[in-house]
Amino acid sequence: MMRHATWVAAVIGLCACVPAEQAAAQDMEPKAYSASPVGANFFVGSYSWSTGAVVFDPTLPLTDVHADVQGFVAAVGHSFDLFGNLALGTVALPYVLADVTGKIQEQAAATSRSGLADARFKLSVNLRGNPAMSAREFARAPRRTIIGASLSVSAPAGQYYDTKLINLGNNRWAFKPEIGISVPIRRVDADAYLGATFFTRNDDFYPGGRARSQEAVLAAQAHVSYTLRPRLWLAFDTTWYAGGSARVEEGDASIPVNNSRAGVTLSMPVGSRYSFKIAYGSGVIVRTGTNFTSVAVAMQALWLSPR
Repeated sequence: MMRHATWVAAVIGLCACVPAEQAAAQDMEPKAYSASPVGANFFVGSYSWSTGAVVFDPTLPLTDVHADVQGFVAAVGHSFDLFGNLALGTVALPYVLADVTGKIQEQAAATSRSGLADARFKLSVNLRGNPAMSAREFARAPRRTIIGASLSVSAPAGQYYDTKLINLGNNRWAFKPEIGISVPIRRVDADAYLGATFFTRNDDFYPGGRARSQEAVLAAQAHVSYTLRPRLWLAFDTTWYAGGSARVEEGDASIPVNNSRAGVTLSMPVGSRYSFKIAYGSGVIVRTGTNFTSVAVAMQALWLSPR
């Protein structure tokens, strides 16, 4: 039987800052494979707030677990010609504030954490429907169905201590290959993506020197966006993700997730180079893991490189 202090740490460690495997699976990103010209650059600053319950196996003595998570993200991106196809590379660095409360065998517990979370990198390529074009060529090109693929990487750059279960970083790498399709129908864009996240092993898990491994998480997204006028659009978003059972050393595997979320995203122009985005998401079906309601706002600056 685990000691009471270890139960407290386990509660916090499982839900603080939304672990990377669930954060990546819960992403709802409309227009991820939208058309773009070569030489487009962007900078994004965003803030998100997530709050809600963490649902555990009913056989565990963990109840009323609640988390409030704030995230600040700075991201940069650049589009370029990759063997005649339009490619986009992005880098994102998050900073997280997390507060978690709960009960372990009817005893209240609480903790807080703040610091850098794991860095994220992404390379996406539009394989069909959006060849590499200059801004002038892009302005004259008709809209077509786009088929794309991407690889997202989560690097172990976040705050991590092997003497603590409560960490913002995961001390391991994660890789998510994905394929996607975007179909334009007049003012409507219908998007669908399918991907899976694979994890390396954390060989320095609490209390130090133990190995924690995890199975892959399969995730699917669907979005329907409606353009009200140029650069002003509204999207309805859904995602489903399953898997991710984990174990420490040769111990019992945790229960895999099998959850779904839905939300809405509004993007609007601010002048010629800037745009403002607000997004809302909430759990629809949550068997285990986080059942968060989330709100995010972002400001994006976009400019073209001189040619």
